[in-house]
Amino acid sequence: MRLSVIGCGYLGAVHAAAMASIGHDVVGIDVDEHKIAALSKGEAPFFEPGLQEILTEGIASGKLRFTTDMAEARGAAVHFVGVGTPQQKDGYAADLTYVNAAVDALVPFLAEGDIVAGKSTVPVGTAAALTEKVAPTGATLVWNPEFLREGWAVQDTIDPDRLVAGVPEGAAGERAADILREVYHPSVAKNTPFIVTDLATAELVKVAANAFLATKISFINAMAEIAEVTGADVTTLADAIGHDARIGRRFLGAGIGFGGGCLPKDIRAFSARAEELGRGESIAFLREVDAINLRRRDRAVELVVNALDGQVFERKIAVLGAAFKPHSDDIRDSPALDVAVRLKGLGANVVVTDPEAIENARRIHPQLTYVADLDEALRDADAVIVVTEWDEYRRELDPTHAASLVAQRVIVDGRNCLDAAAWRAAGFTYTGMGRP
Repeated sequence: MRLSVIGCGYLGAVHAAAMASIGHDVVGIDVDEHKIAALSKGEAPFFEPGLQEILTEGIASGKLRFTTDMAEARGAAVHFVGVGTPQQKDGYAADLTYVNAAVDALVPFLAEGDIVAGKSTVPVGTAAALTEKVAPTGATLVWNPEFLREGWAVQDTIDPDRLVAGVPEGAAGERAADILREVYHPSVAKNTPFIVTDLATAELVKVAANAFLATKISFINAMAEIAEVTGADVTTLADAIGHDARIGRRFLGAGIGFGGGCLPKDIRAFSARAEELGRGESIAFLREVDAINLRRRDRAVELVVNALDGQVFERKIAVLGAAFKPHSDDIRDSPALDVAVRLKGLGANVVVTDPEAIENARRIHPQLTYVADLDEALRDADAVIVVTEWDEYRRELDPTHAASLVAQRVIVDGRNCLDAAAWRAAGFTYTGMGRP
């Protein structure tokens, strides 16, 4: 099937390459000439495991191409819209400028029977408004939210745990759902849940899922705050309650909190939309979820300061991590970088290392010192803080080797991902988040 993907950022580039990898003919379209030039040469514009391989294969096979010309969307059976919906600069609401611009630019090239499938995360009610733009062309607008995890985005696109299709009532909606089943034929053949619903529910599925995940993370971080003043161990607590099948252990990792381009801005936009709908009290708790999350960054900095007896000025602090999560070079709202910047603001000599995100971090925060070599970051450090749980730090970094490099054996585990006993055995003063 011929498909177009409007927007070739993180979501769009992965979706376009993944759709080509399962046999579709795909054109990716974006206004960013530099991005399109890189993609056209088979160069992934960001780090995502598996993307480079399917991007190269798609272009070589002729099933995948990229352009800045929206007219190239003409003739595609399905047009996926996957542009960004950032937080507004003057408030919490989502900025729909790019979504509206993408659909407006696409409309002249739509034909009777085309499907326009929104994938961007948007406030509930957006699809209804966009339908008014699309309907006069004879095309049908549907909402097909993405549920990608950065670091596993290729896998989540090719082999998702569920598919959601928000469609209008009637024959047009039924036809659109059938076409989406054809698009995702490998997953449908494997009996992946394919949920057909109305437009509003499809929009809500995405923001509700992100709100729940954010709440779960902030819940365990709230428990960490209690653990810190009572001597309890939040990690053991999480293990214990995680055995309850109704709760589960995933996303119960206490630490410096969540970041990235989705959870923070999505829960804020959800809160703003609820206020617009006159139901702000229904999800008012998300404000506290956000507040708890941001407090953990403050706490991480405080733990480093305390570990150095309040003296951080001109002390070398090795910050292990810059990306907001492992297996990614994404630094958007990165708790790791936030902690590094705050320590720098206190006068510390901050040295940041990361397997993939150094160049992105350097562009945004050039005031920090960056080194690619982990040993160089550790050498003569007065304190070490782990802020992104890369395998290079949580599994492969040997405490005894680290002890031979640092000036002082002080480590703060901002992700509770290290073996505390092993680090203490190597002579380190180990401090976790919500751990005695």
